[in-house]
Amino acid sequence: MRNLFILIGLLFISNACTTSSSSSSSSNSTVGGIINDLNLFPVQKDQELGLQVSEQIASDPKSYPVLDEVKYAAAYAHLHRITNKILNSGQLEHKNDFAWKVKIIQDDKTLNAFCTPGGYIYVYTGIIKYLDSEDALAGVMGHEIAHADKRHSTESMTREYGVQTLLAVVAGQNQSVLIGIAKNLSDLKYSRTHETEADAYSVRYLTGTNYRCNGAASFFEKIQASGGASTPEFLSTHPDPGNRVQNINSQAATKGCNTTKPAADAQYNDFKKSLPQ
Repeated sequence: MRNLFILIGLLFISNACTTSSSSSSSSNSTVGGIINDLNLFPVQKDQELGLQVSEQIASDPKSYPVLDEVKYAAAYAHLHRITNKILNSGQLEHKNDFAWKVKIIQDDKTLNAFCTPGGYIYVYTGIIKYLDSEDALAGVMGHEIAHADKRHSTESMTREYGVQTLLAVVAGQNQSVLIGIAKNLSDLKYSRTHETEADAYSVRYLTGTNYRCNGAASFFEKIQASGGASTPEFLSTHPDPGNRVQNINSQAATKGCNTTKPAADAQYNDFKKSLPQ
């Protein structure tokens, strides 16, 4: 029993430290009634782990056929424009801590996007072509950025692998685990709490842009309208916390942000045309 009290005390102290320093493990902020889980993985290690995972992904073009940034410069210019609006919204906790680099994966059959720890963002051509508006893609990207910014990825990985194993990977001591993380990252399953929080932060991020702040709702509305003939990869790894569209719209209503006027400078059709056909 005494050991249990000591453990609880250590966790309490660790949690208290996280609220006082940007270099600490995590914070317990609340958005939309959701409280961040305690993350014992150090923030600075998110950067190091994300870099290693991105390098592993780059070394595996068979699993992740990333578009060449020179050959498809126009496509990347569009994606950077969208990403930068979100990053410059003034709402990210770790804007200056993480890399925030974007890559496009050529796979028209996959409706998915994911973000590594430390802010390495990957978007499949399938989801870009599937969506009807730049606002919708911005909403999805805001959701993925939130997973990294709120450090859901390392929380999920810590549960799966353990803190010490992840730290060993960062130290270059467990290459096989790194390879496994890179291969399975697009399939990393988040909790429903993480999903609710990422949806809420997507709205919050887009509030600071000229996009419709409930842009993410458009993606889920289109899936619902299709009748659910097949489950997109995004939903298999991002479980529906329930009433998703309603929750996103409720967050938008609470903030009183733009939900009807599309971004005047949107160039989504041009973006789609700039991708491999």
